[in-house]
Amino acid sequence: MPVITALETHDIRFPTSAQLDGSDAMNPDPDYSAAYLILRTDQPQLQGHGFVFTIGRGNDVQTAALDALAHLVVGRDVDRTLEDLGGFARTLADDSQLRWLGPEKGVMHMAVGAVVNAVWDLAARRAGKPLWRLLAEMSPAALVDLIDFRYISDALTPAEALSLLTAAAEGRRERTAMLLAHGYPAYTTSPGWLGYSDEKLATLTRAAVAEGFRTLKLKVGRNLAEDVRRCQIARAAAGPGVAIAIDANQRWDVRTAIPWLQALAGFDIAWAEEPTSPDDILGHAAIRQAVAPVPISTGEHTHNRVMFKQLLQARAVDLLQIDATRVGGVNENLAILLMAAKFGVRVFPHAGGVGLCELVQHLAMADYVAISGRMDERAIEYVDHLHEHFVDPVEVRQGRYRAPAAAGFSAQMRPETLLRYRFPTGAAWQPLAPPAAPPLKTG
Repeated sequence: MPVITALETHDIRFPTSAQLDGSDAMNPDPDYSAAYLILRTDQPQLQGHGFVFTIGRGNDVQTAALDALAHLVVGRDVDRTLEDLGGFARTLADDSQLRWLGPEKGVMHMAVGAVVNAVWDLAARRAGKPLWRLLAEMSPAALVDLIDFRYISDALTPAEALSLLTAAAEGRRERTAMLLAHGYPAYTTSPGWLGYSDEKLATLTRAAVAEGFRTLKLKVGRNLAEDVRRCQIARAAAGPGVAIAIDANQRWDVRTAIPWLQALAGFDIAWAEEPTSPDDILGHAAIRQAVAPVPISTGEHTHNRVMFKQLLQARAVDLLQIDATRVGGVNENLAILLMAAKFGVRVFPHAGGVGLCELVQHLAMADYVAISGRMDERAIEYVDHLHEHFVDPVEVRQGRYRAPAAAGFSAQMRPETLLRYRFPTGAAWQPLAPPAAPPLKTG
């Protein structure tokens, strides 16, 4: 029987701040990064890959959090672990000393999610299937067994989840065929980074429309006059038939957000994302009520299923973003997708970071086939950065994600990337390294 022999970590960073790729009102100079892990077994061909997305400084802290989980994973029997992936995820989330640092939030919870995702990557590789198909072909009862219903049973019971999944099972084969033939809708943020010039915004917007994207997203929140000008430029470049969403990245207080969004509403906003603190559920509800009919969304920084539950119960959002590396991995994201399906709230997965497109496409496609049965008026975020560093990069054609065919979770980075972009010793960082401090004088 194979055994997990190592949890190997890498601090991988890309100098994206040089071109202001990824810039927004709260993060003006991000270096897209990944606290990356490889689960190795005593069978060299059997591995699992996962990571947590960060934007540079602090990636070392996130990598250290991954290292802190090694003792809970190394030595585990692979077969037994894969037979109870729900129990495995709960074991990590319930470690008493690690929960004290959370519980189920922040750096440690994201580390748990990365390890859970790596085990799912291993499971899908061993099954010879892409993760979305592995999930979509599981029985409703098996999917329910993956989910920790603690803290959310007042919003979704196991029986309700089973009923939802059983009702969706009838059309799985037809939806799988539809997905393989037509892909899943995408929207793009690539033209809208806040650090881009007006000329670059217009050029990239026209290019995105020509490439088939029907929804674009702009970063906003630094200056209202600037936001009005940029929305005008994007609307003129995109034309009337293309949806434009805006994303403030948590920039505003509630009292600031309301008049700001009201000033931008005339641009036919598809949704306004993260208008205030991601922890402020009642604040989102107040903003939503005040700026209706502009739809409100959040989710990429939402800690866990409990906060998603409250956003839904409070009717604080019109749509949700899930993130593949923010919560506790595949299992917790399945709980969130099921709650969204019960409450009838659309899901637009967040993927504005290195590797996030590769991962979250699997969750959205599994949702379409096995959970909600919907992909109308939905789309997965797409940014056109850094895909070349993955063994199985995402494929988007004519504004639609093509369903991955390779076995696994599409999480594996290329070996040469791990060498070149390892921080701070990789070749990509050597010209950027600060000069060495002069030696201390003695005597």
